[in-house]
Amino acid sequence: MRELRVIGVTPDSTHIVCIDTESGQKFRLPADDKLRAAARGDLARFGQIEIEMEATMRPRDIQARIRAGASVEQVTEESGMPASRVERFAYPVLLERARAAELAQKAHPIRPDGPAVDTLIDVVTAAFTARGHNIEGAEWDAWKDEKGYWVAQLQWQNGRSEIAAHWRYQPDAHGGSVSPLDDPASDLIDPDFGRALRGLATIVPPEPEPAPPQPEPVAEPRPAPAAPPARTANRQSQPTLDEYYEQRAVAGGGSAAAIPPGNGAPAANP
Repeated sequence: MRELRVIGVTPDSTHIVCIDTESGQKFRLPADDKLRAAARGDLARFGQIEIEMEATMRPRDIQARIRAGASVEQVTEESGMPASRVERFAYPVLLERARAAELAQKAHPIRPDGPAVDTLIDVVTAAFTARGHNIEGAEWDAWKDEKGYWVAQLQWQNGRSEIAAHWRYQPDAHGGSVSPLDDPASDLIDPDFGRALRGLATIVPPEPEPAPPQPEPVAEPRPAPAAPPARTANRQSQPTLDEYYEQRAVAGGGSAAAIPPGNGAPAANP
């Protein structure tokens, strides 16, 4: 490494002038905060300035976006920063979100008649089992909405689309409580979840008309053919979880779409 010696400043005082003691060649360095921090030996300030110069998003802004539900990939694309640098600041917040989702599963759902005795994970698991689904294929997540409340999400595949249920999680000394924020969340904690939807009955396919009887010889009369058995309606079977939401979407003229992170309904302070 070649050694340079400071010999002065430029007329506008924006650069430091240095000279190579061996060749006599002159160089100049910008007289900025980074150079001042290096001259003082302030390595902490030097590193912070380097981060601020390279990044288009401050560390606190990265963590705020992650805490609000954004992914590392989304923040990387927004900031233009390397994914490894975003992950460094996002990691502790991702752990915080995972912990909130875990605690929300152990909270008690709020129903119209009051808090349930069972926890959210127990109630939802029973609902999935009753509908013929395995909750192991669903994913849990949590984030903070714009008012600072935790929102817990359960998302699963429904045919070619995805359905998500959202609850507001409020911690307390008794394990906390979760209040539904949308119809899928309300359905999953409803004790009567899966009941037949009004106006959606099973359609019985029409039965073919019996062929007319053929004429019989008069000499050998035969007993008249028995009347065809009365048609009975098929008993409506219990729909699966996918069929339930497909029927609900048809009845409501829409579909059960996932709520984007941070758009929960307001509720009381936790």
